[in-house]
Amino acid sequence: MPQRRVVTGRSQNPRKRFAEELCALRAKKGVTLKELADRLGWDASLFGKMEKGHTLGGPEVVQALDQHYGTQGLLLVLWEVARRDPTQFKERYQRYMGLEAKAVRMWQYSQSIIPGLLQTREYARELLMHGELSGDTLEVQVEARMGRRETLLREDCPEFRAIISEATLRTPLESPGDWRTQLSHLLAMVNHPNVVIQVLPLSAGLHGLPNTDTMFLYGSDGRTVAWVENAYSGELVEETATVERLQLRYDRLRDLALSPNKSRQFIESLLEEAPCDPST
Repeated sequence: MPQRRVVTGRSQNPRKRFAEELCALRAKKGVTLKELADRLGWDASLFGKMEKGHTLGGPEVVQALDQHYGTQGLLLVLWEVARRDPTQFKERYQRYMGLEAKAVRMWQYSQSIIPGLLQTREYARELLMHGELSGDTLEVQVEARMGRRETLLREDCPEFRAIISEATLRTPLESPGDWRTQLSHLLAMVNHPNVVIQVLPLSAGLHGLPNTDTMFLYGSDGRTVAWVENAYSGELVEETATVERLQLRYDRLRDLALSPNKSRQFIESLLEEAPCDPST
């Protein structure tokens, strides 16, 4: 059977294909980014980043574009395919890591796991094993995560605030000894002047970030981006209005959390209650 030829001339990469379609549709419509923004109510910078492939945007803006261009759901389909492309997650994460290395402040909320920058080697290994990694691949990923921890210890270290859910702190490792090591590490980290840890108690109830781990990166140029992640995917959020909405939810979440001092006491109590490893 002869090799199938690509007849459209468009990229076969889902993310690039989505961006190309956006560019082509706007060119056919004959409108500028500003005119598009004025008509649909989003920032022109967002549409520019979407057309350059820097962000996919959210489903609401894609649906609005579908309606504006009369494409009958085509853009939403392309957006769904691009969003689920596993290679794009790796590329976005690599870009995120570059921004993290340059950040002057980092604020994080962790709903279900200890933040990566605060994990011990044992915690990282067990977590990654549940992600079906093993052998040399597992050890490479563990070492990479341990390398990230140095960010908080370097001479020009950024300010770091982590809000950790009580549920996370009550989910131990298989080894009691490894879990005690992790709790002890959290207490050691709060002794660093650039690190603040707060606990979100279960009694706080529902809030605006119920199922999303979120990290805000503040650059020296005043720019702020957010990384939102679940167990299967992650997204780098750069559009100003969206970042500001997430920040507002984070601020309200911080108001519900225990103070840094009470959070330290809470972790100390968990360490006192944690069983000792019977082998020691």
